[in-house]
Amino acid sequence: MPNWKRFLPIQLTFSRIYVLVILIPMILHTGFWWDLGAGLLFALASLTDAWDGALARKWNLVSNFGKFMDPVADKILVSSVLIVLLYLNKIDPWLVMVLLGRDTFIGGVRSAAAADNLVLDAKPTGKWKTGFQMVGISMVILETFPGLPWLGDTGRVVLWISVVLSLVSGYQYWQSYNGIRKG
Repeated sequence: MPNWKRFLPIQLTFSRIYVLVILIPMILHTGFWWDLGAGLLFALASLTDAWDGALARKWNLVSNFGKFMDPVADKILVSSVLIVLLYLNKIDPWLVMVLLGRDTFIGGVRSAAAADNLVLDAKPTGKWKTGFQMVGISMVILETFPGLPWLGDTGRVVLWISVVLSLVSGYQYWQSYNGIRKG
């Protein structure tokens, strides 16, 4: 297998972090073209979340490091953009506090699991949560799109749905860890 294939899945994972150097300034600029560019770049970065895992499975490159870094890269991308959108008063502070609080809690559960030599895989509800977050954030970024005045408000509703999924998946992680640890 060529070297580029062996490293492509993890580089796609890390690309969600690298892209922030360009994405954050784009979001902070105002205007249609900046919003369009930022929305498309965020959507593209979000798609790497599916590509990295699919390629790792296809090429038999799944690793504990990849399982650990995939959700970390998601959280860095999503948290950074949520903080910028909060700064711009485009989203509710409670939404950000709940999402970041849940992610911090899950980070603690994963750390405790790692100390017990356990790796907790992402749960389906958590994957749905991430999908809703990424779609909702894209919609909020693109809310200045001409002819679609409802885009931002719909994106905020989608983000609140992700909050509900976030709480459910957080509980599932906790239950999973307790079940494995006690079992």
